[in-house]
Amino acid sequence: MSRVFRFVPAMALVALAVLLNSCQGVALLDPKGPVGVVNRDLLMIALGLGFLVVIPVIAMAFWFAIRYREANKKATYKPHWEGSLKVEAVIWLVPIAIIVVLSYLTWVYTISQDPYKPLPSNEKPVRVQVISTDWNWLFLYPDQGVAQINKLVLPAGVPVTFDMTSSSVMTSFFIPDLGSQMYVMAGMKSHLNLLASKPGAFTGKNMEYSGNGYDSMHFQAVAVSADDFAKWVNETKATPSSLTWNLFQQVNKPQKDYPITAWGSFDPDLFTKVVGLFEVHHGDGTSKGLEPATSTH
Repeated sequence: MSRVFRFVPAMALVALAVLLNSCQGVALLDPKGPVGVVNRDLLMIALGLGFLVVIPVIAMAFWFAIRYREANKKATYKPHWEGSLKVEAVIWLVPIAIIVVLSYLTWVYTISQDPYKPLPSNEKPVRVQVISTDWNWLFLYPDQGVAQINKLVLPAGVPVTFDMTSSSVMTSFFIPDLGSQMYVMAGMKSHLNLLASKPGAFTGKNMEYSGNGYDSMHFQAVAVSADDFAKWVNETKATPSSLTWNLFQQVNKPQKDYPITAWGSFDPDLFTKVVGLFEVHHGDGTSKGLEPATSTH
């Protein structure tokens, strides 16, 4: 059996090499931002720890079948064999050790990757307010004063801080290339920090089933250079249309594949008004917004 286990490290390396070679082009395994890199690393560590159990088990399955086949008369036959402390120790201690390591890593990574925690950078973060509708994504840029639906433009190398809410049912905001996922709920304000390391085009998705239009609730996420971002802002501000509250009521109607549309200005209280639509009113006449939603990377 020792011969078989000599091949286990080699098999693990081959499997890891194949897996890493296939990472390119897969968003979760080929991230384009620091948050996604950490997510990927944790996933690979967990997968590697799983290989410590899976590969030896597969190797032993073949070894047992060959070693103890009926035609092999040299195999030791022990019908009254009752047990082995060594075997029991391996069976129990290895899984326990893996669980302990995974628990520790999950705890550490969860704290370090708190989505509410600002990302380290010398650049001033770009603020984006996100409103999910049935079944589209609306992006408001409060500092730039522009808005756009179903297309998110962000500067590469600059942190982007998102405030998110829903004007309808719960959705889940996710850009696989940049990492993380955050639930978006009515009456609540979720928060998320992301960063695209370099320019590129990505796909944003709703990962939460939210009705018949859920399958088409995607958006374009484009990371551009700082100069191109400033150019896009200036061009968008030149757009004469404005996203007023009344116009938002039309945009907010349940509809699939709303065309990418930009507005040169928008109601500065639009995001707050959407959150306020779902305020909880008390018997004493006062009202209170729901508590902020929290999640982890």
